[in-house]
Amino acid sequence: MNKNYYAILMAGGVGSRFWPVSTTEFPKQFHDMLGTGETLIQRTFSRLAKIIPTENIFILTNERYNDLVLEQLPDAEQRQVVTEPAMRNTAPCILYAALKIQKENPDAVMVVAPSDHWIEDEDAFVGNLKQSFDACSEKDILMTLGIQPAFPNTGYGYIQYDKETNAIKKVAQFTEKPNYETAKQFLNQGNYLWNAGIFIWSVKSIVSAFAKFQKEMTVLFEKGLDTYNTKEENDFIAVNYPLAENISIDYAILEKAENVYVLAATFDWNDLGTWGSLYDKLDKTNANNAVVNARVLAEDATGNMIRTATDKIVVVDGLKDYIIVDKEEVLLIYPKKKEQDIKQVLKKVKDTYGEKYG
Repeated sequence: MNKNYYAILMAGGVGSRFWPVSTTEFPKQFHDMLGTGETLIQRTFSRLAKIIPTENIFILTNERYNDLVLEQLPDAEQRQVVTEPAMRNTAPCILYAALKIQKENPDAVMVVAPSDHWIEDEDAFVGNLKQSFDACSEKDILMTLGIQPAFPNTGYGYIQYDKETNAIKKVAQFTEKPNYETAKQFLNQGNYLWNAGIFIWSVKSIVSAFAKFQKEMTVLFEKGLDTYNTKEENDFIAVNYPLAENISIDYAILEKAENVYVLAATFDWNDLGTWGSLYDKLDKTNANNAVVNARVLAEDATGNMIRTATDKIVVVDGLKDYIIVDKEEVLLIYPKKKEQDIKQVLKKVKDTYGEKYG
C-alpha cells in the first residue's frame, strides 16, 4: 500500500429524495439500500481500502453522525472522522481536510469521493484511481473521473473535454444540469461526460488552488494550522468553520482553475440519488418490480420499487411504476415519475406532522 495515498469520504448529506428511509437522523449512506448486507458507506470504505491504507481514509461528516460512522466502520479511528459543526457545502470541508492531511504528509495525493454511490466493477475503479494518483503525483493538476453518459440524463452535471488522444484529457468546461434537448446535444457531440463528484489531486495542488481562487477561505483555515491534528483543533473549528462561505468545490475552484483534467471512468456507476435510480440498479421480478426485504404478491402490478422491513408481506394490485416504501411510522406510495418532488413532500409532512418525521 502506498502511504502517500489518502481519501476523503464525503458522508455529511441527508439524501432527502430517499425519504422516508433516509432521514436527517439516519441518512441513506448509513443504510443497506440495495439489500446486500452492507451499508453504502461500508461498501465505499472497503472499495477505497483496496488501494488506500485504511488509516489514511478520512470520513467527512456532520457532527451528529460521528458515532454512526464509528459504529459502521470499525476499522476507522476517531482521528479519521472529520466533523463539520455547520453545513457549508463541499469547498470548506475539502480545504479543511486537505490542510489536515498536508500537515500529516506533505507528499499526499488524495481522492474525494461520495460515500453513497454504487460502483459495480471495483477493480476497474481501483485501476482508474491508480492512473489518476500517478498523474497527480507527477504534475500540478486537478483531476476528476467522468462517467460515459448512457442516455441524456438531466439530473447530472456534465464535463466537456478537449478532444485529444490522451486518456487524461483537459477539461473545457463544467456544465450545470441541462434540459433534455441540451443533454441530447451533449451526447451527440461525443466529448461530454457525467460529473460523478469524484476528484483526485495532490494536497499541494489543491491547497495552492484555494490560495489562488479562495483567498479569504484559505486565510480563515490557515489560521488554525498549529491546531490541526491536535486536541486544540475542535475548538478552533467550532468557532471558525461556520464563518466559511457556503460554496461548492465546483464553483469555488474547478470552474476557475486552468489545470483541470478528466479521465473517463471504465466502471459502471450509479449515484443512487433517487428511488428510481435504485430501481434501475436492482434485480427485477418477472413482473418487473424491484423488491428490497419484502415478500410480494403482485397482480397487474409492474415497474414498482417496493421496500419494507424484512419479510413483510406486500400485496399489490393495479399499480404501475410506483414507489412503495414502508417504514415504522411512515408509508409512502408515490408515482416514480414524480420522484424529484419527494423533497417537497417531505417538507409538507414536516410542516404538518412535525420535524421528527424527516
